[in-house]
Amino acid sequence: MRVTERIWRTGSDFAGLLPRVYAAVAADRDWNPLSPSGIRRFGEVALDEMALTGMTLTAPPPKLERSVDSCADAGAELSSRGVAGAHADPEPLRVRSCRQRRFGRQAYERLRFDHDPHLPESLAAFGGPATAVVHLCRVTDERRPWLVWVHGAGQGQPVDLLFSRARRLQEELGFNVALPVQPGCGVRRGRWPEYPSMDPLANVAGMMRAVSEVRALVRWLRPQAASIAVAGVSMGSPVAGLVSHLEPVDAVAVYTPISGLNAMIAAHLGRWGPSVGETVALLRSQAVERVASAVDYHSVAPSAPPERRLIVGAWHDRMARREPALALHDRWGGRLYWHRGSHVGHLFAGGVQDASEEFLRSVAADRP
Repeated sequence: MRVTERIWRTGSDFAGLLPRVYAAVAADRDWNPLSPSGIRRFGEVALDEMALTGMTLTAPPPKLERSVDSCADAGAELSSRGVAGAHADPEPLRVRSCRQRRFGRQAYERLRFDHDPHLPESLAAFGGPATAVVHLCRVTDERRPWLVWVHGAGQGQPVDLLFSRARRLQEELGFNVALPVQPGCGVRRGRWPEYPSMDPLANVAGMMRAVSEVRALVRWLRPQAASIAVAGVSMGSPVAGLVSHLEPVDAVAVYTPISGLNAMIAAHLGRWGPSVGETVALLRSQAVERVASAVDYHSVAPSAPPERRLIVGAWHDRMARREPALALHDRWGGRLYWHRGSHVGHLFAGGVQDASEEFLRSVAADRP
């Protein structure tokens, strides 16, 4: 893509930002642009649109990483295995290092461990050991419930302690909190493996690696936990959903869930124009869909009972849209809570925080 075309597309996208925001919120009959809630709703949707423009058009132009035919073998193997058959049992977590750290007033530990997810043969090129990272906020002198909080795209830094409200969960609700860092994200950015990317096989392999790492963490925590809840935000929602299916957990919550990583990336590449048509076609191809069946958390049910399943959707989600939350609720049941704002805005919404704390209090109340 030429520099002039890139400048034109970025400028055009920013120029259309406010009209897109207005069209989205004006579709609600109850939207009042002069009310505090109406102003906030408009602002939240604008945040989503700005984030999409920033993440999409300020990144390097997408390149076609492989052909559709190159995904055929992986699609055949993984679709025949199913979710349970594609994921190997994780090796026991062996701590490589665990160091005390601080983020503002929050004390936490950074735990590192080496982990090999033992990926299926068709994804062997993306397999092998890597150093996993987990941030722990815990009290060790008593048996407490644990919340395992899996971050979304662009996260994985200590600031996630704020987004997850780890200190309040520790001090007010009596939870210990574990925040695993997904491969290629946050403090693991720039280290192998790269994730997420424009390579659909690498994305599935990266998610399977993340699932395996979190499963190893859950098994390590279980002997010291009164109960375990797993939660995932956006790109972390499939990880939490799959872990809750493959491991016995007491509760699971997903926030602004996505339909699938490859599908979500493809949905927003159109901002680049026709130059990325082949990449979009690859990510949306039937062959890639068959590969992604190994991480299709919509096709499986959590081990936690229906009353211990929480789905939080954002009505004006410009990133994941609202359809994945509806589809997941149809499959999982449980409680579906709607935030009337956006994907980004749900992180700061009082209603979402109240629903989450009510859910976690019920989990804590059931501990032995």
